[in-house]
Amino acid sequence: MSEVLHPVANRFLAYIRLEKRYSAHTATAYQQDLTQFFIFLRSQYGDVSLTGISHSHVRTWLAWLMEEGMIAKSVNRKISTLKSFFKYALRHGEITVSPMTKVTAPKIGKRLPGFIDEKGMQAVEDNRSLRRGQENEPIFGEDLEGRTHRMIFELLYHTGIRLSELINLQERHVDTGNLTIKVLGKGNKERIIPISAVLKDEIREYRAMRRKELETYDNEVLLVNPRSGKKLYPRYVYNVVRGYLTDHQITTLSRRSPHILRHTFATHLTNNGADLNAVKELLGHSSLASTQVYTHNSIEKLREAYRKAHPKGE
Repeated sequence: MSEVLHPVANRFLAYIRLEKRYSAHTATAYQQDLTQFFIFLRSQYGDVSLTGISHSHVRTWLAWLMEEGMIAKSVNRKISTLKSFFKYALRHGEITVSPMTKVTAPKIGKRLPGFIDEKGMQAVEDNRSLRRGQENEPIFGEDLEGRTHRMIFELLYHTGIRLSELINLQERHVDTGNLTIKVLGKGNKERIIPISAVLKDEIREYRAMRRKELETYDNEVLLVNPRSGKKLYPRYVYNVVRGYLTDHQITTLSRRSPHILRHTFATHLTNNGADLNAVKELLGHSSLASTQVYTHNSIEKLREAYRKAHPKGE
């Protein structure tokens, strides 16, 4: 398809292959982007010289791509290709100004964190399945394994801690008297998280059963493998969370990792009016910008209430 390209474009492609030594995959992507651009240019504007290409031509092509359904990330890649090409052309004296100077890339929207609705988490709290035909059957067993699995859910949802923080939670850092836990987060930053009286009771019952059922266990960490007594590892926790969420139809979300419980913790707090700075501190975020993503779900909740209740809300 090189015949549709401007000779300078062909030289540019040779340059990135032979001199810049871009991978074959990357070079092919550049060629496809430039080919698409020049085909569009010719179909819409006829024969346009390289010096005659303006930012308006480029913007029209980008708008057409987005109208065709191309996502912002893919459009931005094509912008990057054109910027590299016109920079090459400018450096070699083929043009006097790049048309890309007035072209801005579309913003890539952040993927909103998924979360489990309050109905789903209430079912976990009440230890009852939501699976059709098995409604209200217990989710967790009454043995040490069931108690451990329940503690995993309770700690992740009640405190919003990360998976790594969960498995490294020290026994000595759980203060049931003051209803707090001390967590060592990213960058070895410590933070204190309050816990509820309900969670305190769960921890006390778990500790009692652990002492009774296990002859030896790692007594430095709070949670241990119910069979070996050793410290939990990430894959174990991942499989537990995903398994229960799937088997008992707690959520329809495809992503069911332990991190979804952290998202759920933060979303439920913001949806119920928690101060954003307080949520930031609880999550251990270094900046408020990381926490603000959870406000979107609160806004959506307000928007839904407005649509349903206001006479002109539709």
